Amino acid sequence: MSATGQARSMPQRGVLLEALLSNRVVLCSGVLLLAIMLSAVFAGLLTGTETFLIRPRLRLRPPGSAFWFGTDALGRDVFALVLHGGKLSLLVGLLAAVSGAVIGTAIGLVTGYLRWLDPVVMRIMDGMMAIPGILFAVALVSLVGPSLIAIVAAITFAEIPRVTRLVRSVVLSVREESYVRAAEGLGIPPLLVLLRHILPSCIAPLIVQTTYMFAAAILSEAVLGFLGVGFPPDIPSWGNVLAEGRAVFQRAPWTIIAPGLFLAMTVMAVNLLGDGLRDRLDPRLSRAAKVSS
Repeated sequence: MSATGQARSMPQRGVLLEALLSNRVVLCSGVLLLAIMLSAVFAGLLTGTETFLIRPRLRLRPPGSAFWFGTDALGRDVFALVLHGGKLSLLVGLLAAVSGAVIGTAIGLVTGYLRWLDPVVMRIMDGMMAIPGILFAVALVSLVGPSLIAIVAAITFAEIPRVTRLVRSVVLSVREESYVRAAEGLGIPPLLVLLRHILPSCIAPLIVQTTYMFAAAILSEAVLGFLGVGFPPDIPSWGNVLAEGRAVFQRAPWTIIAPGLFLAMTVMAVNLLGDGLRDRLDPRLSRAAKVSS
């Protein structure tokens, strides 16, 4: 592989760290996302041991010094529910994003490289994209039950075609490069050509796409919980907390405002992080910014 091909196919070392430190919006969104993740991971330490106690005498208490986000219709601390619910919602988003990226990348690499397979696979991807993701998720979860695997699988199904099309488009352009042709001429097996010479070119756009999938998966889990087909009510997630607060929203709006704010901040932080990484990792956008300045 030539030095020119290596430079084209692989992002420079430290480019992600440089993007985080040089862009204030990306830096702030990254810090916000990290703070939300840490609060979810250490929710048990931040909220104590009496997180899910049902206390009817304390039901629908407004936010105050005793309960920062108030209490819900069962007397539970909304602050504790939001932090513990974030743990499950973020886990679903992470698993769905990683699963969609891995599966979609594998399909996109093979589809873009093998010309005879491209029409067949892409028609299948078009059919998958024609199915509304949330309707498929509702149907699958209703059929097999509300488990973590079922919810992640349902959300991943809607993301695979997007990743496949993205990776395929990169492969179609990279496979005509001279260093790829040279590797093929040397008799290197197709699998090694894909992994060593083509896959690195997909890393930068794939990182950006994964951030968007992460945000979309979190929203999808919240929608499923709000519709009542997500996790059981006794397992807190942002969608479940929103669904339970819907019945008492007029009397206790904090039961929806608090989880809604955490959900909105998380999605906003992830999207801003993805936008910043895209601007830094996409050479065309970088050149356009230099020309305009």
